[in-house]
Amino acid sequence: MGTDTTESGRCPWAQGSQYIAYHDQEWGVPVHDDRRLFEFLILEGAQAGLSWITILKKRENYRRLFDGFDPERVARFNRKKIEKLMSDAGIVRNRLKIESTVSNASSFLQIQSEVGSFDEYIWQFVQGRPKQNAWRRMQDVPSKTAESDAMSKDLKRRGFRFVGTTICYAFMQAVGMVNDHLVTCPRHQACAKS
Repeated sequence: MGTDTTESGRCPWAQGSQYIAYHDQEWGVPVHDDRRLFEFLILEGAQAGLSWITILKKRENYRRLFDGFDPERVARFNRKKIEKLMSDAGIVRNRLKIESTVSNASSFLQIQSEVGSFDEYIWQFVQGRPKQNAWRRMQDVPSKTAESDAMSKDLKRRGFRFVGTTICYAFMQAVGMVNDHLVTCPRHQACAKS
């Protein structure tokens, strides 16, 4: 059952129990754990062309089937494992997305090897600090920015797939690199403090 956004003050997209839980507990909260960053990067890519609720409903299946988003394990997935994943209705059965998860895991490990952590690498696109926006209406929130353009370009250069600028911006919102809660939302101030 949806919550009346006028009364709750939440961002208007947070409708229904799964969206509300995600909005209230995760969206916009800064993430610095490499495995969680990998999870969000993969899930945002899986969401391309679909609604986020589709991915939220399948999230536990993704965690189970992709070994808790351990990039070292995912990078070792072979053709047989990919075929097994293609037959599992618990995830989005798109071959390109599944194969990109495996190759993205290898690229992810390469960044860790070069930089020390994916966290250190990815947060450079916002100079290591969450960008605090002050949107009053959802239609004012951009779908991409100069930062997401730069992130997308560099990730692609490093071999990542399903990392277009819109996907990168959604990732930035999810992991708290930008605070895009509306200023009227109670989570805006909470995320600004975290």
